[in-house]
Amino acid sequence: MSAVSSAVPVSRYVSCAGYELHCMDWGAPDAPAVIAWHGLARTGRDMDALAQFLVDNGFRVICPDTIGRGFSQWSRAPKAEYCLRFYARLARELFDALGIQRAHWVGTSMGGAIGTVCASGLFEPSLRERIATLVLNDNAPQLAQAAIERIKAYAGKPPVFDSMAELEHFFRTAYAPFGWLSDAEWRKLTETSTRRLVDGRVTPHYDPSIVMQFTEHADDYLIWPHYDALDLPVLLLRGEASDLVLEPTAREMQTRGPGAKGLLEWIEVPGCGHAPALNVPDQFEAVLRCLRRA
Repeated sequence: MSAVSSAVPVSRYVSCAGYELHCMDWGAPDAPAVIAWHGLARTGRDMDALAQFLVDNGFRVICPDTIGRGFSQWSRAPKAEYCLRFYARLARELFDALGIQRAHWVGTSMGGAIGTVCASGLFEPSLRERIATLVLNDNAPQLAQAAIERIKAYAGKPPVFDSMAELEHFFRTAYAPFGWLSDAEWRKLTETSTRRLVDGRVTPHYDPSIVMQFTEHADDYLIWPHYDALDLPVLLLRGEASDLVLEPTAREMQTRGPGAKGLLEWIEVPGCGHAPALNVPDQFEAVLRCLRRA
């Protein structure tokens, strides 16, 4: 069952790298900050339940929409900008624009990869000391190629439906690996992930060109050098049926980078594939434990 909170977020539009970036800003401005970054074809609203829980535990939570998703602008140069290096620049400018000196990072899938390259400092050196802990929600420095091919096949061709009910049915099927969501959560996921086309039909709320991250940057998610450079507490939440993060990769993470320093905790999440929805108490508590390791 999901947590219920009285926290009321503020919707913000921030100028980052020449784009209008949207984010939801939860909690007191002077509370310890958490950046909660969504997955490839998702939006920051996926983090609502986790943000409510963390606000109740004394944190401020910033949930951005990456460019090309949600209410953020779409890239004017998708071949060059839909990639981890540019997303790290967005993150650094978001930190600066919001006056965040130091923050925890929780990232689902792509959001975890962005957190890894930010915390390594190899792309944005100023961020290395500004990230306190890192939660990788079904993300690793090497992803299964079969899963990448699956993502490439669907991400560039978002489906179109006549009705919201049809789109919700699609999301329930496509995102079944997220694990348990209530009917209300499925409805909210649909309503926060939708845009209406000029002909009145509905489609997922992202730029189809985001798939260029895979077609133009073939090894963008092969980021072992960034992982090996990490020196902070890391939590890996792996969906037990994940086709993206394979067990051998998770085991290798235990012997490299933060794993070799005793800074990695690996938790298998039952009843989930790619990726746990971060909406139930066990997942909340695991994230909170990681944040408190800083």
